[in-house]
Parts: sequence; C-alpha cells; structure tokens
Amino acid sequence: MRGSGNGDVALCAENLLRIFRGENPYERVKGIDARSLDKPALDAEAEILQDAEFCIENYEPRAQIDSLDVYGLDRERGDFRVVAAVTEI
Repeated sequence: MRGSGNGDVALCAENLLRIFRGENPYERVKGIDARSLDKPALDAEAEILQDAEFCIENYEPRAQIDSLDVYGLDRERGDFRVVAAVTEI
C-alpha cells in the first residue's frame, strides 16, 4: 500500500490483487494463493478468481465487485493478471 492516497477504493482493491497469500505477516490469508501458480494455468483460473473475490469482499468492504476476470493465462508462459471492476458502496 502507499504511504498516502489509500482512500481510493479501486486502488485498494488493486493492491489486494497484487498480494500473494503469506506475504503480509499479520494477515497470512490475505492475497491470492500461490499454490494456484503451480497448477496448469488454465486449470487454476477458477481458484484465482475465487481468491480474488474473497480478498476484495473481506478486506475492502467499501467495494462492490462488478466484474472479475483473469487475463493472460497461457500454457507456455504461465503469466496472468487479475482485473476487477469495482464501484464504491
């Protein structure tokens, strides 16, 4: 998170989607489960979306999820990014 300017709901949701589980020492369940990365990319999409939805719903209560997608899943590189469209409640 930034040192200042964290009031924007979309920014907070974006920051949550960039964290992997276990990365935050005081909130070990916050973030996307890194074990999903060890699976074939196309098989992990549902788990990644589920983790992303869990994070936003539990750690950013001001956000309502309009859409949630995973882009860039391919078999060769394994890169992906989670994109969420959120509105402030």
